[in-house]
Amino acid sequence: MKRTYLPLLVLLVLVFAACAAGPNEAVGMADIEGDVAGFWLGLWHGIISPVTLVISLFKDSVNVYEVHNSGNWYDFGFVFAIISFAGGSHTARK
Repeated sequence: MKRTYLPLLVLLVLVFAACAAGPNEAVGMADIEGDVAGFWLGLWHGIISPVTLVISLFKDSVNVYEVHNSGNWYDFGFVFAIISFAGGSHTARK
């Protein structure tokens, strides 16, 4: 019985490994205007991410995520805003 689950487990691990994000070469590098996105811009981008996602489907010049960011603080602000404004754990409990 356990042998039948092994191929499925290997396939599942490979699928999740293929979805892992690669390194961002633009972390800490300034954009054309000389700016690097930090925590506050990450927070703002997380808040407007649902709208930005829809717009990015139709326009190539709009991205959901700023690649020229400060690293972990931008990521923290982005994810914090998505979790906070999507309802957080309060919505999951209902």
